[in-house]
Amino acid sequence: MSKIGSKPIKIPEGVTVADEGGALIIKGKLGTVKVLILANVKVAMKDGVLNLTINADHKQAHANWGTLGSHIKNAIEGVTTGFSKKLDIQGIGFKGTMEGTTLSLNLGFTHPVKYAAPEGIKIIVEKNIITVTGIDKYLVGQVAAEIRKLKKPEPYQGKGIRYFGEHVRQKAGKKVAGTGTAA
Repeated sequence: MSKIGSKPIKIPEGVTVADEGGALIIKGKLGTVKVLILANVKVAMKDGVLNLTINADHKQAHANWGTLGSHIKNAIEGVTTGFSKKLDIQGIGFKGTMEGTTLSLNLGFTHPVKYAAPEGIKIIVEKNIITVTGIDKYLVGQVAAEIRKLKKPEPYQGKGIRYFGEHVRQKAGKKVAGTGTAA
């Protein structure tokens, strides 16, 4: 039995949910999100509460039940408050700027690296902090991961792009490792 799927989902004020043939359209003050209804799961709305039930009794149906519950909760949270991820640029001379909707990063390469923000994502750069915001939790996380992938933090000096608050374990360099005395 799914613990997430069996719980009723309360629809807050200002959010509307409409069933459109195999998908739920969730509208709020920040925008609209479309959530596909997964196989073997039924969605019933009554008095501002969504209830999910399953049609079949097999492993995939139970998995879809919980997954759909999480997707709907994330969509409701996205259209009411939104999601954001922060990235930190570490390194001398490393910086980021916005040029319209394109993020331009100087990461120690011979050229600036450009990253075009997809539709529905807003990127803000303040000092060396990049903030990625949007209403789709998956897309916000995906964009943050793609930006981090442009220059991952390296383990010797810690230079690169990391999630805000991420701890990068540093390795000892050659000088520290090679200070043993030979007999």
